[in-house]
Amino acid sequence: MSTTAVRTPPDYEERLARYLFERSEEARAVRVGEKETSDQATIVERYGDLFSHGQVEALREAELGAPDDGRERLYRLRKTCEAGIVAAELAAREDALENAILAARITWRGEELPLRTAQARLAVLPAYRDRDELGALHNAESARFNHERLALLAAGETLEADLSGVTDAVERSNEEKGISLHELERALDSASKSSTEAYETLRERWFGKLLGPERETVPTSAHTSYLRRLSPLEATYTKERSVEVCVETLRRLGFEIQSIAGIRLDLDDRPQKSPRACVIASDPPNVVHLITRAQGGLHDYQAFLHEAGHALHYAGCDPKLPFTFRKIARDHALTEIYSYIVEAISREPGWHAEHFGLGDAEAQENAEATTFLEALLFRRYTAKLQFELEFWSRFPDDGGTPAGYSQRLTDATGIHYPSENFLSDTDSGFYSADYLRAWIRSAQLRQRLVADIGEDWWRRAETGERLRELFREGTRPTSEEIAERIGSDPLDTAPLLHELGA
Repeated sequence: MSTTAVRTPPDYEERLARYLFERSEEARAVRVGEKETSDQATIVERYGDLFSHGQVEALREAELGAPDDGRERLYRLRKTCEAGIVAAELAAREDALENAILAARITWRGEELPLRTAQARLAVLPAYRDRDELGALHNAESARFNHERLALLAAGETLEADLSGVTDAVERSNEEKGISLHELERALDSASKSSTEAYETLRERWFGKLLGPERETVPTSAHTSYLRRLSPLEATYTKERSVEVCVETLRRLGFEIQSIAGIRLDLDDRPQKSPRACVIASDPPNVVHLITRAQGGLHDYQAFLHEAGHALHYAGCDPKLPFTFRKIARDHALTEIYSYIVEAISREPGWHAEHFGLGDAEAQENAEATTFLEALLFRRYTAKLQFELEFWSRFPDDGGTPAGYSQRLTDATGIHYPSENFLSDTDSGFYSADYLRAWIRSAQLRQRLVADIGEDWWRRAETGERLRELFREGTRPTSEEIAERIGSDPLDTAPLLHELGA
């Protein structure tokens, strides 16, 4: 791109909004099974004028010359431009990999299954040995793509290091997130160790209740989606009532989610639809997709509430905010606070009693099951972050290996995670750290809501009003700034440990 084609920040932001909208809509169509192939490369090519080294430098110069109150917006635009250069370089290869995975099939019991269908099936298979068998087939087929996954990871790392001038992946992420990943890991490691005794007690109880007498002492990760679904309790938490109950739960907080103009619900079941619920905020607050694939069991309710937190956040941002502060964040830790605090309602015994007609003892027991799952996931993600820090610290020397992945996650959870999943289980940009920061922050926020509103915060309109005030700020604040506002130290894990029963 010539020097004369370099855009001013306002012009750049306006065209960037259209580019990100198209990419989001393409990702949505593939994720929900409306399209069988991904074509991100065509979109990237069409907007190729947005992404050049000259544009990065122009944004960097504007950022350096901007007053303090305008610098953050320009920083985020520059980082997005850098990411766009990487995307332009790798989009065709990423499409090819995505399409190959979508086309992959495994044969099980005479039936040909796409990988996503096999993954979804694991949550509902009642027989322990069947889950082990199907899980092993899924993992083996998925692992066939590890060579290209690793090649893409290496290519992206080289490009990002060149653009940012920071060669160390951890240091680069520290700068982007505005935190120290190693300080965060130390706080989380201490919390994980402090929660071990309570977790092991819960694990023995709930492995027995959920997996039955056939279970191995250390079950494989093929059973995790079945565990998260709380499948033996599916008669209580039926697929048919999930939307009704979740909509009513949100209404108690003052959110009529089905009437919010910007939120578009996709609750249909399609063969190629990803079983993992998500929100795709194509143009906040006007176009925000909430996507779930219900299969029965409590996880349907938790997934809906979790994603509703994201959707309400994006759809609740002030439309007068600049596009950057409606869509682009430094990372995902801010919006995950809101998904976690809404999902936390499903851990309240009173919610189980009120919506499912359970007595106090049964409601308490089922709420305890959700605490077990929360503790399991917290420990799993802490181990994931530790592995990823080790992975990237040695990446320049060994090019990326699974060393430590299986042992760390297995030791932390008591579930065996096979080493061949180390790449399919790794999200970009240390997303594990964002989840973990949100876990800490949502527990701090819940503690504040209980103190200010009461133990029944989860069904009070006052809670909704508090959240609305936070949502209006869009993506501008960081997770750590939210901690300051509620009077908490960003690394104080005591409220989280309390919630995990430690």
